[in-house]
Amino acid sequence: MFWVLLLLLAWAFAGTACTRLCLTAVRAAAVEARDAPADREHQLTLYEAAFLSGGPARVADVTLVSMARQRRLLLAHTGWATVVDPRGRDEMERSVIGAIGPEGQSRIAPVRARAAGAEAVGRLADGLVRAGLAVPEGAGTNVGTAVRQVRTAALTVVALAVTALLLPVQTGTPRLLVGLWFALPLTLVLSCLALARFEVHPYSRWASPAGQRLLSTLPGRPDGDERSFLTSVAVRGVRAVGEPELRAAFAHRDQPRRE
Repeated sequence: MFWVLLLLLAWAFAGTACTRLCLTAVRAAAVEARDAPADREHQLTLYEAAFLSGGPARVADVTLVSMARQRRLLLAHTGWATVVDPRGRDEMERSVIGAIGPEGQSRIAPVRARAAGAEAVGRLADGLVRAGLAVPEGAGTNVGTAVRQVRTAALTVVALAVTALLLPVQTGTPRLLVGLWFALPLTLVLSCLALARFEVHPYSRWASPAGQRLLSTLPGRPDGDERSFLTSVAVRGVRAVGEPELRAAFAHRDQPRRE
């Protein structure tokens, strides 16, 4: 009757994962209801849109692209950043200039990392969290993680069922009956995944449901206007950059400098 122990394990994995998903979905729904008014009058800035779309690294990227487009920062295709105008127009630009260092030149990768961890980005994140537009850091298991855990539980149940079916045949326990018993926890996890697919609000690592609604109102493609172009970079990342030289600078940001 060793298969019974495997069945209990399957139920334990399935029950734990599904319970966690349900509780997380309920908490997410409560937060969404609490923060629903947050997106009624708030107008996202470029940096806020970048943070909600891709987090601190996206804020650093859009700042670098913005300064490069204004010819106040040179981003070489070899992956190096050079300061042209050392006067930052806002605290994000000053963070980037400070991350480059007093020599006025540095590789893009460490600049991006230091700028993403700057106090200015932290204050931006805190403000978005207070406004109910961003997910608090370390807030616990979110819906996305819970869904992945249910998927893992489904695979675990299948693996345990296969193991049980491969055990030597025991008198009075048909393999078909063993398979039917394992079908019960598998049905539970698959049902939870189906409900999450159609009922649970789409999850995001950075933006709350209110923040996601605001992001959905932003233009998806640049229309030739500089502001629209930068908004597209904020939402989609550096892949929205069309200039080959600028794209090459980000593509080679982890390469060493060539003499």
